[in-house]
Amino acid sequence: MVIKSLKLKNYRNYDLLQMKFDPDTNILYGDNAQGKTNILEALYLSGTTKSHRGTKDRDIIQFGYEESHIETVVEKRGVDFQIDMHLKKNSPKGIAIDKVPLRRASELFGIVYFVFFSPEDLNIIKEGPSGRRRFIDLELSQLDKIYLSNLSNYNRVINQRNSLLKDIYGQKNLIETLDIWDMQLASYGEKIRERRKKFIEEINKIISDIHFKLTGGKEHIFLSYEENTGNMTLEEALKKNRERDIRMKSTTSGPHRDDICFTVENRTGERKIDIRRFGSQGQQRTAALSLKLSEIELVKSVIGDTPILLLDDVLSELDKHRQNYLLDSIHDIQTIITCTGLDEFVDHRFSINKIFHIKNGHAANAN
Repeated sequence: MVIKSLKLKNYRNYDLLQMKFDPDTNILYGDNAQGKTNILEALYLSGTTKSHRGTKDRDIIQFGYEESHIETVVEKRGVDFQIDMHLKKNSPKGIAIDKVPLRRASELFGIVYFVFFSPEDLNIIKEGPSGRRRFIDLELSQLDKIYLSNLSNYNRVINQRNSLLKDIYGQKNLIETLDIWDMQLASYGEKIRERRKKFIEEINKIISDIHFKLTGGKEHIFLSYEENTGNMTLEEALKKNRERDIRMKSTTSGPHRDDICFTVENRTGERKIDIRRFGSQGQQRTAALSLKLSEIELVKSVIGDTPILLLDDVLSELDKHRQNYLLDSIHDIQTIITCTGLDEFVDHRFSINKIFHIKNGHAANAN
């Protein structure tokens, strides 16, 4: 699976951009704030319908315009697919595959798979649980359409429930209507949790060896899924915490409050620590790198193909050992890398197939 070309129109700082990519390694280099990350964002958006930044469509469209257009050509098992995406300020985005409009955005999933790696991902363990939940949701939404459907329904129901909680605060007679929303929330929520836990099990089978090698055989790592409801079912927790939810006008129980625990132990297993709370910055970053590399391998095994890797200025955040391990791990997949200079690749056996110089919303072939 490879991206063959990208065309942007009225997208962020690009009036018009056309690029053809090499099937192996592509470098986008240039000073900061020139638009390198915008290219990666557009690619990711064309495959997932969402910005990795969480940005709304209307904020991506170039100032002074009502629409933005992304055209991506993907080659998958010898067949080309053209993905067209129209971002609109005041209505839902329009998506077409080979000029045939899609009825639902979710129909796009399965055409192309991306793994996005940014400097923020290196802090996924150090920072709060929302980033860790987002990591699971973004990956599973690409891999599992049923999960995507359950997650969309869960978010819809929780918004309805939260709205009702605010109304109940002033109209106590509405309390009885919570039951129908609680039933739906519990149903979708338990399905989400089960799929997330399966995902963590799958990651654990891969991450252990990667992390052991990255740490020079010093550490083992294990991930576990933490439900914020403890041993209670979601239905039980919703009932128990109903008064608190009404008081806070918000739903305090459910997978939108869950977390992932990262436990590392030394070679002999004598010392185990939760590195979210007690790990050094080096341990946290190494675990984050292990997680992203595991994500690549998991996607490969699930889809029976290679994803496209988008590396957004990550190399400058890693020491030489971690740089080399990362670069050695991705030689067999198409990679698009942004950086401010080419120094990171000097004297490294990593081959560069195509180089683009990005400056002021323009991409010049620099080979």
